[in-house]
Amino acid sequence: MEAQRGREDVKLPPVLHIVVVGFHHKKGCQVEFSYPPLLPDESHDSGGLPEQWRYLPFLALPDGAHNYQEDTVYFHLPPLSAEMKCVYGVSCYRQIEAKALKVRLADVTRETVQKSVCVLSRVPLYGLLQAKLQLITHAYFEEKDFSQIDILKELYEHMNGSLRGSTLEGSQVYLGLSPRDLILHFRHKVLILFKLILLEKKVLFYVSPVNRLVGALMTVLSLFPGMIEHGLADSSHYRPKSSLSEEPGGGGAEPAAAVTTPSIEEFVSVSATDIAELVGEEPPPPTGEGEGEGEGEGGDGHLLKPPSRPSPDSSESDWETLDPSVLEEAAVAAGGEKGAEHPETFDPEPGIPITSQPQAVGGQGGVVQGLVSGLEEDRYGLPLPVFTKGYLCLPYMALQQHHLLSDVTVRGFVAGATNILFRQQRHLSDAIVDVEEARIQIQDPELRRLLALTTADLRFADYLLKHVTENREDVFLDGTGWEGGDEWIRAQFTLYLHTLLSSTLHQDSERLLADYGAPFTAAWKITHNYRVWQSNRHQAMTEITPGHPFQGQYSVADVKLRLSHSVQNSERGKKIGNAMMSTSRNVVQTGKAV
Repeated sequence: MEAQRGREDVKLPPVLHIVVVGFHHKKGCQVEFSYPPLLPDESHDSGGLPEQWRYLPFLALPDGAHNYQEDTVYFHLPPLSAEMKCVYGVSCYRQIEAKALKVRLADVTRETVQKSVCVLSRVPLYGLLQAKLQLITHAYFEEKDFSQIDILKELYEHMNGSLRGSTLEGSQVYLGLSPRDLILHFRHKVLILFKLILLEKKVLFYVSPVNRLVGALMTVLSLFPGMIEHGLADSSHYRPKSSLSEEPGGGGAEPAAAVTTPSIEEFVSVSATDIAELVGEEPPPPTGEGEGEGEGEGGDGHLLKPPSRPSPDSSESDWETLDPSVLEEAAVAAGGEKGAEHPETFDPEPGIPITSQPQAVGGQGGVVQGLVSGLEEDRYGLPLPVFTKGYLCLPYMALQQHHLLSDVTVRGFVAGATNILFRQQRHLSDAIVDVEEARIQIQDPELRRLLALTTADLRFADYLLKHVTENREDVFLDGTGWEGGDEWIRAQFTLYLHTLLSSTLHQDSERLLADYGAPFTAAWKITHNYRVWQSNRHQAMTEITPGHPFQGQYSVADVKLRLSHSVQNSERGKKIGNAMMSTSRNVVQTGKAV
């Protein structure tokens, strides 16, 4: 079956469609042109859509677009058949004054005309597609006659000619994604975001315009080795709302249902825990109720207590900068229960993988099909299968997709939104990331405890921040800087993840994992992505030295580091800092007056 899927996949071109979406004053967002037609039996300007892609107009022409002259959107669409994977969409939006048009149609009744030109592709080359698309969109609008569609057909042929046979390697995958800017903006909170996604939580990014939103979200994902290249293939398996309401027997239900279930399910060992995830129970880390039944021995049931009632008064100030003694106590408490937290889902004997992953033929950089995950994996079993089995990645969500946040078939998501309604319904997300304010809002105090950065984590984050800030001038001047550059930052996170995985396999894993946070590692070990990774034997992991890259004894510098982070990032710290600044300012002014 996999071989057949591969053959079918090769037949499809890299770019599937070029689509123009416009805003009609009566009909709203609608498809005005598609090449090739989205429905094979219809014309280029029919406006017909496959049922699975019914949200395409609202994704390509984002909510609130009228507030901006131009914008860029990245979005994901579900596959139309079992032979396809996630469809990656890039849309360039612009608006133009109606009086500037050379040919003004009768249905143009407003002062401005809003349109988006978008590419639907099989390859996740977001930045590269955006760069090509922006040029064509500019030229298309400069014609001032939207009936001139030859340029769009030429774009389709050019993109397929240039992308056919290209591999998902090198800097072209990360074009436009800057971890440097992300770290300068979020500082040490980048590591908290990294851990949030490892725990497969419901994470919602929020900011306007959309290009800032999708840029921040995709940059965070680019820190996970291989994630953008190979880890998003099954990240958009969902059904439109109308299909959910249609039970089998309805006309349009069957095709939609066929694409919601990842085809790799045939090769995955499903446990009771997995079934619980699929039917909508709380995703890992669990409250301890469902896990006891699924694990058989109930060993994990007492590891993570049910989260206490979230306090509306709580903020990120309480959990971003915990005192070291709190972390040490948590590490000691979890240490005695360490033996029970190893996953029994795939094998009754912890530590013995059920399979041995075949090695890549292409050497260090080669990838092979994962035996359990179904993703293309490297020698270390990466990317981790985070975005599989109902865990979605939606860089931009339209308001019409709001139901997905509470859909029982969706066990989690990393999604982006610009509409305030998404942000107001906090109970539907575990974490809301305010990109503008660089703030992570988490209501659950138990989750805040899991994500508390250890001293070793703070050293790692401070190491990144110092290199980014100190080398900023040199990197931008000559363009040849390595330390503090984008690729260097990704290399550091790759090292962090490699050592974390290696530490879980070590005999002395309890001591080694304490530097990553004992509560965090206990919760991570019962996630789907870790269980799948641990079920295979990855020979290359023997090359990785276990242990946190910044492990070591406490020092005075660590106390200063934690105090610095407390002052900079907690609400109380900010108030103290502002009070000190105002006091010193008053003293200076009084001195001058005297």
